[in-house]
Amino acid sequence: MTDLQIYLTVGVFAGVILLIALDLIDMALAALLGVCILLALGLLGTEDLLAAAVTAGGPLSLLFGGMVVARVLARTGVFEWVGDRFLRATGGSGRRYLLLLVALVAPVCAFLPNATAVILVAPVIVRVARELKVDFVGPMILAAVVSNSAGMLTLVGDPATFLVGSAIGLSFGDYLRMVSLGGLLAVLVIIPLLPRLMPEIWAAHLVLPPMTPTPSIQRPGFVTFALLVLVVMVALFLFGEALPSRIVPPTVAIIAATLALLVVYGAHVEPVDAVLRDVDWKTLVFLGAIFVLVQAFTKTGLLQGLSVQLYGWFGAELTLVALLLLAGIGMLSSLLANIPVVAAALIMTKGYLVAAEAVPEVALAAGFTDWPSATLPVFIAMMFGATLGGNATLVGASANIVAVGICATEGQRVTFMRFVRYGLPITLVQLAVGAVYVLAVTALIG
Repeated sequence: MTDLQIYLTVGVFAGVILLIALDLIDMALAALLGVCILLALGLLGTEDLLAAAVTAGGPLSLLFGGMVVARVLARTGVFEWVGDRFLRATGGSGRRYLLLLVALVAPVCAFLPNATAVILVAPVIVRVARELKVDFVGPMILAAVVSNSAGMLTLVGDPATFLVGSAIGLSFGDYLRMVSLGGLLAVLVIIPLLPRLMPEIWAAHLVLPPMTPTPSIQRPGFVTFALLVLVVMVALFLFGEALPSRIVPPTVAIIAATLALLVVYGAHVEPVDAVLRDVDWKTLVFLGAIFVLVQAFTKTGLLQGLSVQLYGWFGAELTLVALLLLAGIGMLSSLLANIPVVAAALIMTKGYLVAAEAVPEVALAAGFTDWPSATLPVFIAMMFGATLGGNATLVGASANIVAVGICATEGQRVTFMRFVRYGLPITLVQLAVGAVYVLAVTALIG
């Protein structure tokens, strides 16, 4: 790309983010307009759209499958049952509601894709908030933030974390030993912030009426098979990649969605068309457009070109570079989809480590896993920045966009700035904790 093309690409992307941030037009429309402008200017071509489709295919498949499964489960009455128990566990206390929400979401998102988990728990969160007579927007944003943060608890909890870990050959056990404690800290630091971020909910207390009997299940066969689909989905998420056929998470989501639709069709509960109509297509279109915009941004080569520049600025100061990556990738991940950002940042980081003579040039090839221990804090910093940076804004992670879409469906529109009011303070604290953790790991390795 020429300098003019780079300026135009960055300008269009910045314009889209401003339109969304200032709430001037619908965010999906803003993203589509940005794509159309880049296409009209010739800054994007067919090959770029195909590359974006390859990158976006996995996350969009995960979301679509999660939406379909959650929509089918909604007809079973299981959410009403869980909601009743959750409500009683709060004792009418808003503080207990928020703490239980963290305790519910975090373990689930350590193993399930975060956006899928948000879709599954959203009916419970919204229902209990209404029963407690508090606004459900804050708790829904909290669910998204906790889901993203809990993705750092295990290697498979977040796509960006998995991408970095797999790129350097980090095993599941090594991840638990080196990174999981940092993920736990990222979740725990959210709790002291809740009284300040959501004071009305934290202080709320309601005397609950006597518990009424939960409505009996009308279609036990349908409920059994629908829950079986959920069990199969969770099992494949956990163990699918270890099978000989290597069933990856996006494939799992499509399989689960198909089985769920088959259950609906076989039980004659409702037409398949009705289930598909209720899928949040607007969120899927928005995410697809964002992936295309990110493809244009990475095409500029700005991130890749920084590898040599990093060495020129900082030499072989790996700790300093690790902290810079944590902050820089954290900032970019708040505005861009973190998966393509991490993919580009990996190229940049490996190039820097070769330039700094920390690894031989063969490290640039795919499959290289012989990374010296001194380089590991750099990659851990990337995981913190990519996974936690997305908590800052509503476009920073797919779980955020899903949570905002659910709020809109329930009658509450969430603006960019309203999300930032909750997400940005949490992100800043989490990244600060991440920096301390990276320094601690560096000291232990050294």
